[in-house]
Amino acid sequence: MRLSSICLLLISTFTFAQKKDDNIGTEVVNVVKPYTPTISDAFKVKETPTLEDEETSKKENIQYNIFSFPVASTFAPAKGKAANVDKSPQEKIFSNYLTLAAGNYGTVGAELFVTQNVSNTDYFGGMLRHNSSQGGIKDVVLDDKFSTTALDLTYGSRTKTMTWNADIGYKNQIYNWYGLHPDILDDATVESINEKQTYNTLYVGGRLGLNSILKESSVKFTRFWDAYGSAENRFVGKPSLEFDIVEQKIKADFVIDYLNGSFDQTYFGGASYKYGFTNLGFQPSIKIRKDDLTVNAGVGFFYSAAQEAGDSKFFIYPQVTGSYRVVGDLMVFYAGLEGTLQQNSYNDFVQENFFVSPTLGVAPTDQKYDVYAGLKGKLASSVSYNIRGSYKNEENKPLFKSNGYDHFNSNTEGYAYTNSFGVVYDNIKTVSFFGELKADFSKNVSFGINGTFSSFTTDVEEEAWNLPAIKIASNLDVAFTPKWSAGVNVFFVGERKDFFRQYSVITPIPDEPITLKSYFDLNANISYKHSERLTFFLKGNNLANQDYQRWLNYPVQGLQILGGASFKFDF
Repeated sequence: MRLSSICLLLISTFTFAQKKDDNIGTEVVNVVKPYTPTISDAFKVKETPTLEDEETSKKENIQYNIFSFPVASTFAPAKGKAANVDKSPQEKIFSNYLTLAAGNYGTVGAELFVTQNVSNTDYFGGMLRHNSSQGGIKDVVLDDKFSTTALDLTYGSRTKTMTWNADIGYKNQIYNWYGLHPDILDDATVESINEKQTYNTLYVGGRLGLNSILKESSVKFTRFWDAYGSAENRFVGKPSLEFDIVEQKIKADFVIDYLNGSFDQTYFGGASYKYGFTNLGFQPSIKIRKDDLTVNAGVGFFYSAAQEAGDSKFFIYPQVTGSYRVVGDLMVFYAGLEGTLQQNSYNDFVQENFFVSPTLGVAPTDQKYDVYAGLKGKLASSVSYNIRGSYKNEENKPLFKSNGYDHFNSNTEGYAYTNSFGVVYDNIKTVSFFGELKADFSKNVSFGINGTFSSFTTDVEEEAWNLPAIKIASNLDVAFTPKWSAGVNVFFVGERKDFFRQYSVITPIPDEPITLKSYFDLNANISYKHSERLTFFLKGNNLANQDYQRWLNYPVQGLQILGGASFKFDF
């Protein structure tokens, strides 16, 4: 009760005071706003704070111990076994072989090759070859048989620092001038013709290779003669030096080519005559390699000294080749600019055309330059290609041309009745394109095809005699089983031009340009390997039985079948 009285008294007193003084006066009031932080006032705490302590406690090294104890196991792993690899049996290599064959047209073939090691470094080898046919070509009135027999012997040595070999050989060839122009000669004249010609070749030579500056050198002397008093001697020496300077390969080739020969008479019965040339050459070059680019830069210096007829001359030729790997081995670009002095010989002419007359003019050919460029590489791992275009300029290039017939010719030898060929020289410019494709589909199947397309321009002659504008060849080889294999090859040769002329003082006879038809030749072979030593084979040539002429008035044999066997052996 007492407390209630006191509270009532205080409330009444406060009310009285308020009413008594309505003017309370003026006061200054300072209002302070609370702190509101902003982003700029914040700061980023460092990931690695700075320690201001004078000492930092060291990291304690903790050691781990593993308490291992053996656990019994009954697992028993099986023993490993290598997988079987199928291996083809390694074929035994024999050092010697003998091949014998026979076929229609009286064809006989034989080949014997032997080699023997004399010591750990020295060896001896020899080869005897024979191929002959008795002729029998349809509608040929003269003898058309032929034969070739050759023997080659060699002795050599191979060591770590030197290799060398010495060679000697002899070859006998018999051919007949059976290609008479039709309707020119009477029967009595034909009966009087001795159409047989015999060629003989004897040679000695050797090679030397050293692991020094003198890398490789070769020498060869050849004696060539025939049954009509013609004879020719030729000596060829080719020493070669090679060394490195500042990581660049320097090479210097030397050439000594001596030729001397004679013919018993001219085509029209004139006196005997001689020919001879000595060609000396020096060909320095440098090989430069940088990444995918390879360049061989060189030049050829030649001097040709005429010993009989002709002029002595000095020649300089460019000899530059290069290649660039555009896409590794898939695409390689290559190009070149090359020239050289080519020594022609009676022996070379005979090996290209067996029916030349022994009355030729022999002189060297000045190949001024051969400019070419191409691409080669691989279309796949087993398919390769090569394409090339070229432009060649040759001065004094030899061309085979049919010899004419003179009704009053004093020369009555067997080659003077429209049945032989002479050689004419002209300046020839050749534009050619070459393409080749090779494929190894497997180790048992391989295929290849190539072709050359050419265009010739002459200065003096009307045509580039007997030079075909198109040449195509293809081959296919298949191994059916380890014992049976076969092969097919075909080649096509386009048209050629030749020329026939008759000489007569009574009635003028116009010249007769002749176009030789294009031809193709299909050949095949099949073989059976009876054992590692004995193999039987069967060959067929001209399977299409084409009656074509390789040279004017010279038809070839028709369908030819040849069967035989080859035997390998060791002594």
